[in-house]
Order: sequence, then structure tokens, then C-alpha cells
Amino acid sequence: MKHQTTIAGLLAAATLTTIVTTGAAPALAQEADHGRPGTYTLNGDAEGSRFEGIGADRRSGAFYVSEVTGGEIHRGDVRSSTTEQWIAGDGTDGRYTARGITVDGAGNVFVAGGPNGIGTGRPDLWVYSPEGDLLASLRVPGTADAFLNDVAIGADGAAYFTNSNDPQVFRVAQDADGEWAAELWADATGTVSRSAGFNLGGIVLTADESAFVVAQGNVGKLFRFGFDGTVTEIATPGADLVNADGLVREGNRLTVVRNFSKAITTLRISADGSVAGFVSDVATDPSRVLTTAESLHGRTLYVDSEFGDGQVEAPYEVVTNPFAG
Repeated sequence: MKHQTTIAGLLAAATLTTIVTTGAAPALAQEADHGRPGTYTLNGDAEGSRFEGIGADRRSGAFYVSEVTGGEIHRGDVRSSTTEQWIAGDGTDGRYTARGITVDGAGNVFVAGGPNGIGTGRPDLWVYSPEGDLLASLRVPGTADAFLNDVAIGADGAAYFTNSNDPQVFRVAQDADGEWAAELWADATGTVSRSAGFNLGGIVLTADESAFVVAQGNVGKLFRFGFDGTVTEIATPGADLVNADGLVREGNRLTVVRNFSKAITTLRISADGSVAGFVSDVATDPSRVLTTAESLHGRTLYVDSEFGDGQVEAPYEVVTNPFAG
């Protein structure tokens, strides 16, 4: 029988602010707080905000949170309860929405634009330096309707973006001349079927760095995208992965954040990502829709998006102790 419990979060707001809360999660071991705050506050818009993606710089302890309705990027530090709006949205650098976000080994921040470029000619993605300087704003090649959903760093240091509209993964890196460029890295047409709703979403590197594990949330499947060019479905017997969104891997433990299903499913996964086994399914707080998560200094931060609940209002929250009561 699947274990049921609930996930709660805390992002409290003074003038429409979002909170990031920390605590224990069923799938990931948590370190002691060591004096770190339990709640991190993110400033929201007066009209309401919907936060979605989160990325972490494990060297510095900084974390970055993306916002959907305007596209601004917020930044905090794991040691301080206060955060700041780091990069503005509402047209800044051509960005009106932001989805997945991650940080590479040099501290550069990669932002996926969701539908930002569809029918507009605007950028699909952005790259920023650790200081917040724009390094690149790019369109991806070969498609006019790319919905860049999530992004992860590969073993080669490049950033890899999933496309929710087609079974594609795009690679972004500097070329031989030092210019940032986007290319189609994998097209799994014929292996991954495009269905109604959001297709490819969450992406995470395998432990042996030979492949990515990618979620297809609308049909509840996981796929292995190998650096050798192969794409295969990962069997997950006994696991319900419908609405799989963000992925977090710690060793051989894979945590799947299942947004509108309001659950977190944990799998045990092999080092190369080819074999997975069901561990547990844990119900999250029914008042929240958690979209994704990121581990940082022994704790895991989950984003409460406020998607699907009708009214958007403070407190907005990101939680790492995601159980109610």
C-alpha cells in the first residue's frame, strides 16, 4: 500500500511576498539546520505571483527562483532569511515568463522561457553571469513553438533544456569562439509520443553522468536520454507518475514532484538511469501545488506555485518540510 502523508510549505509575505521553508522530506536526507533560517521570503508582485522553477549554486549557497506571470528571477542565500529580486521581468531582456532554472559550475544561471518565444520571436532562454549580467538570450533552432520547460547541467558543463511541445532536448554552451549557442541535441520522435498537455518536463543527470532522466508528466513516464544518442523508456512498475514535474536525484534516490496530483513519488534508480524501482508515494498538502525542487546544503527546497487554486495571493511559499501538521 502506498504511504500517504501531507506536504506543507512556508513562504510568508510582507507586501505580497513568497516564502521558502526548509525541513525534512521523505525522499532526501536532511542535515541539521546549523543556525540557518527555516523560512526564506521572496518578494511577489502586487498583482500576484506564481513561482515555478528553482536552481542552486552549491558552492556559494545561493538559490534562484523563477516566476511565471512576469518572468522575474529572485535570489536568496541559504544562510539568510531575506532575498531579493535579482533580475526584473515584464520585458527585461525580452522575457515575460520564466520556467526552469539552473546554475552551472561557474555560477552562470540558465533560465528556460516556457512559451515566451511562441508566436512572438522573443527569446526562448537566457544565460546570466553570477553578477547578473546578460550573457545570452537565444532562440532554439528548428522549431517555432518550443516550450522550454526545465534545464539541467550535463557532465560536459553545457545546459540541456527540455521541450514540452515536442520530444526534444536542446543543448546550450559556448562555441569555439566563446559565443553562446543553442543546438538540437536529441529528438526522440518515434520513441516519445507527443500527447495533449505538457510532455517533456523535469530533467536530471544520472549518477554516472552517462545520461539524463527526463519526465513526461502528461502520461506519467520517465525516459533515459543517453549521451550515446539512445533514448529509452525507463520501466517504473508500481509507480504512478502522472503529473511528474520536477526531479531531484540524490545518489540512487530519485524524487519526483507530481504537481497537480499533489504527491511526491520516490524511486530507487540505477547509476546509469536504466532501471528504477518504486519506493513510496507521499501526498502533499492539498492546499498547494508543488512544481519542482532542488537540494542545497543538505536540505531540499520545494516550490509552491499556487497553480490551479483560482486566486493568487500571499503568502507564496517554497517549502522543504512539505508535510502539513
